Amino acid sequence: MDTNTVRPRLGIIGEGQLARMLALAAAPLGIEVQILGAGAQGPAIWLAKQALSGNCNDPAQLQRLAVLSDVLTLENEFVDAGALRTLEQAGHTLFPTAGSVALVQDKLTQKETLSREGLPLPAFRAIASPGQLHQCAAEWGWPVLLKARRNGYDGKGNITVRGAEEVGPAWERLRGEEQALYAEAYCAFQRELAVVVTTGRDGSTVCYPLVETVQQDHVCHLVRAPARLPAATVTAASRLACEAVAAVGAVGSFAVEMFLMPEQTLLINELAPRVHNSGHYSIEACHCSQFENHVRAVMGWPLGDPDMHCRAAVMVNILGQGSAGPGHLQAWSEALAVPGVHLHDYGKEQGRWGRKMGHLTVIGDDPGEVEQRALQAAALLCPDRQIERAS
Repeated sequence: MDTNTVRPRLGIIGEGQLARMLALAAAPLGIEVQILGAGAQGPAIWLAKQALSGNCNDPAQLQRLAVLSDVLTLENEFVDAGALRTLEQAGHTLFPTAGSVALVQDKLTQKETLSREGLPLPAFRAIASPGQLHQCAAEWGWPVLLKARRNGYDGKGNITVRGAEEVGPAWERLRGEEQALYAEAYCAFQRELAVVVTTGRDGSTVCYPLVETVQQDHVCHLVRAPARLPAATVTAASRLACEAVAAVGAVGSFAVEMFLMPEQTLLINELAPRVHNSGHYSIEACHCSQFENHVRAVMGWPLGDPDMHCRAAVMVNILGQGSAGPGHLQAWSEALAVPGVHLHDYGKEQGRWGRKMGHLTVIGDDPGEVEQRALQAAALLCPDRQIERAS
């Protein structure tokens, strides 16, 4: 760290809601935040000491941020690892490292890395033609998942192919002649689970509670913390998550998404080298949130306590309702009147259908009551969205 600076300086690559929550976590620690984003209206921009506008994949733009920062981190895995590597080669401190990001941002490389460590995964295979997808189906059975190796999220870049007649259209939709794809066996899972693990620069590790995530239209709808599962399953999932992040050399908060299969075994779905939607509940429910611990980790500071200080928490994502609606949440006053609601408006300029505009969290002692209140408040904020209590 430059001893001439008054405050430690953290540069965040990206200007979205995750960068915003990282900046909010950094402020009480006395850290000065700089942001590099694609536009001037991102959710994190107004929280930054300096906000730079530029292409996050451009090494020259990354260098502009680096000279203003003591440590660099990122809010998503889409920044090209090669561009990040130029920062390290120039002597700048970046966590997670470019090497770690490279192992995770290509989903096929990620799965190959985890597989070499003997970690449990669905069957997967690189494919270069529609014919090879037919071969996968002959071995695994229908349906088969066709996935982009890069830049997929919230169901984007993934297609469930349910029969031979859908292979051609799926290949065209994912532009198989232009971008690298891979195939994955379909998992008839019982539940979707997630664990956030934070690893410090010194190798110290803390593991957040195992949570259950409920998806609607491939977007996380609701998170239950902690997951109400047998202790043996919780222990196994936590151990698996720690092994997975160690396999990719993680530093910072990483999320590990898993499938709980009907026979109660666990399979890793994927990793995210960053703070994650499944850990938002930790802001209100844990002694030290995933965001604060990420900041602590990349700065090289001691990690905080990840344990919950309440018996139950439920987080619900607030999604955009129209094609071009307002960016700020509506009916916030009514939602805040529901007892115990903690509301996060991301401050986006414009809403659109399915876009993450904010989230809310409710904490308490009774899991059923907590979830009921969370869904009640979410229904007020999303009147046009069908929100039902998940089973």
